[in-house]
Amino acid sequence: MGAVAMPFDAFVGQLPLLPPLPPAAAQLLTQASRALAEAEGSADPRQRYATAHLAALRAAAAVLAARTRPESGRRRPRSAWVLLGEVAPELGEWAGFFAAGASKRAAAEAGLSHAVTEREADDLVRDAGAFLAVVAGCLGQEPARSRPRLVGGTDHDPRQRR
Repeated sequence: MGAVAMPFDAFVGQLPLLPPLPPAAAQLLTQASRALAEAEGSADPRQRYATAHLAALRAAAAVLAARTRPESGRRRPRSAWVLLGEVAPELGEWAGFFAAGASKRAAAEAGLSHAVTEREADDLVRDAGAFLAVVAGCLGQEPARSRPRLVGGTDHDPRQRR
């Protein structure tokens, strides 16, 4: 029995498969998720902010590890956020957002008492979580965090009777 020939039309409309994620990128994505979980559990707003920013930086590094190859020769060091905007233009706004928070992260890491407020820390943890989900999607991975269920909305279990 010979191989069955598939007509070309059978493949029209299908999305191409993404290449496998390099191990270094997968490891960085895992580290980013762990850092985010650590940030969520911290009571100190400075620690929460700095760790959430670090989680986002590791997620950015995962994209760079997946989409670039090391260059030979000596070049001037460049910010991961600048590189991210070049390598993944679809993440450019995120890169600008997190680059703008780098000095605040440094102040928080230095322990300056008024470096960040509770609200700023909470906002950055939330934003870093959203960024990690976007990065996971860009890399063809399932986000580490599950989608929140709607409360009082239309997200219901069809097995339940009303």
